[in-house]
Amino acid sequence: MDSHLHARLTEWRRHLHANPGLTLHEQDTAAFVVEKLREIGVTDIATQVGGHGVVATLQRGQGANRSVGLRADMDALPIQEVATDLPWASTKPGVMHACGHDGHTTALLGAAKLLLDDPSWRGTIRLVFQPAEEGGGGARSMVADGLFNRFPMERIFGWHNWPGLPVGHIAVHDRAVMAAGARFEISFEGHSGHAALPHMTRDPMLGLGHTIVALQSIVARGVDPLESGVVSVTIAKAGEASNQIADRAELRGTARWLDDVTGDLIERRIREIAHGIAAAFSLEATVLFRRGVPVTANSAAEREIAATAAAAVSPTRRDIPPAMTGEDFSWFLAEVPGAFVWIGNGPAEGGRELHNARYDFNDAVLPSASGWLAEVAKQALVQ
Repeated sequence: MDSHLHARLTEWRRHLHANPGLTLHEQDTAAFVVEKLREIGVTDIATQVGGHGVVATLQRGQGANRSVGLRADMDALPIQEVATDLPWASTKPGVMHACGHDGHTTALLGAAKLLLDDPSWRGTIRLVFQPAEEGGGGARSMVADGLFNRFPMERIFGWHNWPGLPVGHIAVHDRAVMAAGARFEISFEGHSGHAALPHMTRDPMLGLGHTIVALQSIVARGVDPLESGVVSVTIAKAGEASNQIADRAELRGTARWLDDVTGDLIERRIREIAHGIAAAFSLEATVLFRRGVPVTANSAAEREIAATAAAAVSPTRRDIPPAMTGEDFSWFLAEVPGAFVWIGNGPAEGGRELHNARYDFNDAVLPSASGWLAEVAKQALVQ
């Protein structure tokens, strides 16, 4: 990538960072994407695919019937950006690009430009700009809106910036990249009363406290030590007055796993523990377990295409374990084969961690990211 294009992309990325579109509210981001696609010469553009999604098509060569998809997510998070004195800091209170989707979107625009300027390829390339990745179900909405029927593609590729990995270095996993997940809610119904007369109540706080502790036994004593699982309680609520025993208590949390057998075990044990503790303290328990994204797992052939493309543009790693974070891209992989890679964002210190209120995408990553996207598309069209 020449310095002129890099500078242009950097300007676009910083504009997106300053003007973030919250999950399900990405209309301005989508409009910016369409504007820049047209500016670089892309004419085949579909909008409002599964919400604010944009799908652009690059096609070259009569009779070329090979096709591939490249995906970028566009949405921002409901996080207040900490004052960093950056000229491109978020201008929207309570909304910021704390996960680097501004960089992902810009890198795909850069890949489009590289591909338009490269006469060596033949086939069809779909540029998929996805909304609502951060828990908004954007990938499923695009699939439901006919993404793969309206815009056929044999395989699809995506990436995520990764703090802690050197700038531009590309990590390719053999299979699992990110975890499946679920959110759970457990509520206990008891009988309220005066805190000085506990014998006349049925205290749901007892159920809540014992459950928080017991849930930690699921992974520690139920999951094979060579497998991965997470059960985290993140919210606990009960009571309104310090001299009253409440009639209701609830807790919420998240669970993650890399294997569906582990996921089934975690769900079963959460239900057993909650109902068992409720019985022990004469309470009524209700358990909701809402599964979210499945495991993000690379398919074998596409993994090797991704690795070959990575080696052509940047140092490549094949030894990094998966993360227990989730990724909406997994719903695309449930429809067609594909691969998802990580591209290094540089040191994670000083607020560079994902979802940190000081996070900022590293613009030095753009040449590697755009280069990999363009190269993996070309490789996919001939393999």
